[in-house]
Amino acid sequence: MLIDTHCHIQFKPLSDDVNGVIERAKKEGVNKLIVVGCDLESSKKAVDLAEKYDNIFAVVGIHPQDSKKLTDQMWNELCELATHKKVVAIGETGLDYFKEYSPKDTQKTVFKKHIKLALELDKPLVIHNRDADEDSLSILNELGAKKVVFHCYSSDVTFARKVWMSGYMTSFTGNITYPNAQNLRDVIEECPLSAMMVETDCPYLSPQKYRGGTNEPSYVVEVAKQISCTKNMSFSEVAEVTTKNAEGFFRIGG
Repeated sequence: MLIDTHCHIQFKPLSDDVNGVIERAKKEGVNKLIVVGCDLESSKKAVDLAEKYDNIFAVVGIHPQDSKKLTDQMWNELCELATHKKVVAIGETGLDYFKEYSPKDTQKTVFKKHIKLALELDKPLVIHNRDADEDSLSILNELGAKKVVFHCYSSDVTFARKVWMSGYMTSFTGNITYPNAQNLRDVIEECPLSAMMVETDCPYLSPQKYRGGTNEPSYVVEVAKQISCTKNMSFSEVAEVTTKNAEGFFRIGG
């Protein structure tokens, strides 16, 4: 069994065929999906899906690129949404300095609000981090964030060591299968088994085998296969470890 710990099946084109997406995932042994919001609307849709399907769980938050759009009313609605019994984490939140769609100071302010909410509700944090390594980690450490995963990990081994030393987790996507992604495979080679999860981030980042097409949860199998190859482990060992980690992190065991 595998768990896709970060997907956006509430986004088109996947939202047009949710039942099919779920069935194709189940056929590949992907039995649980964590559907992640990026703004208030997509967070609400994630919760709606979690209410409809037993094997779907939701994460709610404001993506750092949308930080400047956040109003007090939106935040109040998000905080209420976060208390839902099937919301298993807060996010995706963090910092994105790559194109800086929102000012850095605004991103930091909104990031801190998410961290405080997660601590208040005793829920994990799902972190989006792009070109903001040191700021992301220092803010998490400064505010005493506890359960944290850096989703779609894309930084180097040196920073990964700092993440793991902080007791945080790293999650890997289909981009680890790309021919030019040896730097990510180097991270995986060194990654402690206890700090590793798998995801698709679909509909984005299709694995090499499906590159150019729409990604979906069933393809998380390709991520696990690459980890199996890189770490010289059996596929079943990777599935067992990453599933156990995800069930513990998101409290969705059983």
